[in-house]
Amino acid sequence: MKRKMLTTLLSSLAALALYAATPYAATPAAAQEWPSRPIRTLTTSSAGGISDIFMRALGEELRQRLGQPIVIENRPGGMQNVGSRACADAPPDGYTICIINADPLVYNQFLIKNMTFNPETGLQPVINLFHLIQVLVINPSLQAKNIDELIAESKAKPGIMNYVTASVPLALYMETLRKEKGADWVRVPFRGGGEAVNAVLGGTTPIALIGEGNVIGQIKAGTVRPLVMLNNLKSPLVPEVPTMEESGYKGAPSRTWYGLFAPAGTPKPIVDRLNKEIREIVSNPDFREKHLTSRSLVPALNTPEEFAKEIIADRALAKQVVKDSGLEPQ
Repeated sequence: MKRKMLTTLLSSLAALALYAATPYAATPAAAQEWPSRPIRTLTTSSAGGISDIFMRALGEELRQRLGQPIVIENRPGGMQNVGSRACADAPPDGYTICIINADPLVYNQFLIKNMTFNPETGLQPVINLFHLIQVLVINPSLQAKNIDELIAESKAKPGIMNYVTASVPLALYMETLRKEKGADWVRVPFRGGGEAVNAVLGGTTPIALIGEGNVIGQIKAGTVRPLVMLNNLKSPLVPEVPTMEESGYKGAPSRTWYGLFAPAGTPKPIVDRLNKEIREIVSNPDFREKHLTSRSLVPALNTPEEFAKEIIADRALAKQVVKDSGLEPQ
């Protein structure tokens, strides 16, 4: 009798241990109870950047649906690795999410020798939110009216011109133009969309390659001058601005997207719930027009699985782009 009881006890303990070791064993209960407190959302841009502004609008809609506030924390810097690592290091309990663009997950591992987090395993894709229409703008103190004239002006003012961009593909593209056309410009560090706009307006950094939504107000006001659309997406807001292809250039090699992520290991029902709620919010015509279309953002909604496949494909392209550029990891 004692032997049978001992065997039963050992079997129960073994089953319990196996259950505890199985990932997401408590997922159904966790998903039903979630969320029971505020959800922290990290952005890799500074306050006023396009992802910061969008996430605050989306966060308000999520608050109404989930019954908990979405608390935004700005974590710019380190080629966006600072905020990305903070998200990857957070507990995978559904109470930390993050909005990140393609660069730290797709390009940085080919440009930085010692990454502070693993972009392939550290984060769980939730949903691809939108693509950016990218534009090259300059301070009106420069004389250029198109990309050819900007290259010529940079040659005439060697060692003076610098530019800012958050996009690694666009930085690589500017480096390619510098080599092929003999342009003379230098990239300066990017800390956030708001700071980039101020740098161009003040003239300290007279060139910016940036999401059109960051500068559409300044373009309309005439305080910055748009020269060209970089990723060959025409803008319905400033249709007179040509694309790179229309200007006789090949154009930037890849897309710029912003997606929502959670720390790896976040329970799948929570990830799926976030995906469902966000798809419904962004599919609302009023929300889409106000917070996407009017800011030159192109919706890119998909499932977590579809987004993960897109990232893998983009990463393969990024590896080739960096290789072709000749840049070595630093």
